[in-house]
Amino acid sequence: MIPTKVFFVKGVGVHRERLAAFELALRDAGIEKFNLVNVSSIFPPNCQIISKDDGLKRLSPGQIIHCVMARNETNEPNRLISAAIGLAVPHDRNSYGYLAEHHDYGMKGEKAGEYAEDLAATMLATTLGIPFDPNQAWEEREQLYKASGLIIRTTHVVQSAEGHKDGLWTCVVAAAIFVD
Repeated sequence: MIPTKVFFVKGVGVHRERLAAFELALRDAGIEKFNLVNVSSIFPPNCQIISKDDGLKRLSPGQIIHCVMARNETNEPNRLISAAIGLAVPHDRNSYGYLAEHHDYGMKGEKAGEYAEDLAATMLATTLGIPFDPNQAWEEREQLYKASGLIIRTTHVVQSAEGHKDGLWTCVVAAAIFVD
């Protein structure tokens, strides 16, 4: 089974119970109705990115769904949490790309998203043999990767939140959902 489509979601949930906060984050993301199976980080060859709405229409409640998911949670008031998925797609659509999940404390959403995108692009760059300096800033390496002509697209989805002021559990999720 090789997925032919993928869509991205994100969500946040808050509740006094940790598991309920996770459930609410899944609801916010629109994926609470499915049995989610986490898989590793390969973006399948020829996989098409579709909208969340289109993707959800293709799924049925109770269905087993494969995904790459980042999740983070806290019950510390005002603690910043984030969850992000990065994507790097090769120019040759018959080759595989990479997804990378990242979850962090204290990192703002956009930085966490860029970090996950950087991870995915760097993993792909190493498999494609693109020479790079790992000490360069992401923006510089991103230009190098794209200028090589071997990586056509990088992107990310991220959800961040601050822990609830009264110490309720706060959960954030970001996921790439695969569709057959």
